[in-house]
Amino acid sequence: MVFIFTQILEELHLNLQTLGWNSYFEEQFEQYKQQGYEVGRVTLEHKKIYRVATEQGELLSEVSGKLRFQAFERQDYPAVGDWVVISPRIEEQKATIHAILPRKSKFSRKAAGPKMDEQIVATNVDTVFLVNALNSDFNLRRIERYVLTAWESGANPVIILSKVDLCENVEEKIQEVESIAFGVPIHAIGAEQNIGLEQLTPYIYEGQTIALLGSSGVGKSTLTNALFGSVKQDVRSIREDDGRGRHTTTHRELIVLESGGILIDTPGMRELQLWDAEDGLSQSFSDIEELAESCRFRDCSHAKEPGCAIQLALLEGTLDKNRYASYVKLQRELAFLERKENRQAKLAEKARMKQLTNGQKKNKK
Repeated sequence: MVFIFTQILEELHLNLQTLGWNSYFEEQFEQYKQQGYEVGRVTLEHKKIYRVATEQGELLSEVSGKLRFQAFERQDYPAVGDWVVISPRIEEQKATIHAILPRKSKFSRKAAGPKMDEQIVATNVDTVFLVNALNSDFNLRRIERYVLTAWESGANPVIILSKVDLCENVEEKIQEVESIAFGVPIHAIGAEQNIGLEQLTPYIYEGQTIALLGSSGVGKSTLTNALFGSVKQDVRSIREDDGRGRHTTTHRELIVLESGGILIDTPGMRELQLWDAEDGLSQSFSDIEELAESCRFRDCSHAKEPGCAIQLALLEGTLDKNRYASYVKLQRELAFLERKENRQAKLAEKARMKQLTNGQKKNKK
């Protein structure tokens, strides 16, 4: 049996190692420790109010005025999974956040809408469970996108194919996923029926942080409840007309399991827009990029040039046309994102310099 985080605080001896603390964060925290600050991990974020887990208990926290003044981008603010430097007020069960320790990993996507805003899904994650349902919503192109973003985050991706009870050709689906996710572990499970959950045990142990990512209705909440041991997240049935799920999880939350593992459940994503995933693209599509190295010309556009290895592979059928089309689409999306991001970075730097200049002028008065 496992407990919700507040129960762990009351019934178990909580220590930083249970929350995922290690030598990497210890080294980053040393300078703040000498100044008398303490440390905690963000377990929940709600409108700039943060729930921070510490060895003294859970504290409702806000960022300091200095940190807010120095923050220009979303990544400058705390997110679920972050280790933060705090000055606690234990008697009030509150704290002030002064700094964010450098992140080991960061899973981000472009926020919905036309603006170039980053949405941080989770930080300091060791393993990402990419949950995909084996029903009518099964989509290889979506899985490619998730794997790409997971590699870019710095965490290790693991593909979870859920709802095996709704699929008659599980092995065939696994082979399809293997063809587009080289070297990524794949596990088929049925969380509601307790099928195959033992496959996930090696990933879940003390100090290890697992993030659950996937579209609405793929079974993340059901899997969370199965790993949690009781009903932690609300679960609703999928829509019968299209097999898609209803949105149930409404916020990101870090949950500590009695086994010592740490789980970050996230809201379902109907759309995963990329955010700075160039390295992940190379890792996810290494087969295509290795083929491109064999082209006669180094600047081959893979269109009509003679000696193009990509076109030959497409013609012979050794490279799937849909996979190559997906690669080209993601390349274009990243190029467009980079152009917009560069323009926004210039504007942000201009605003940063203006704010610093105004601050210096005020200090001189």
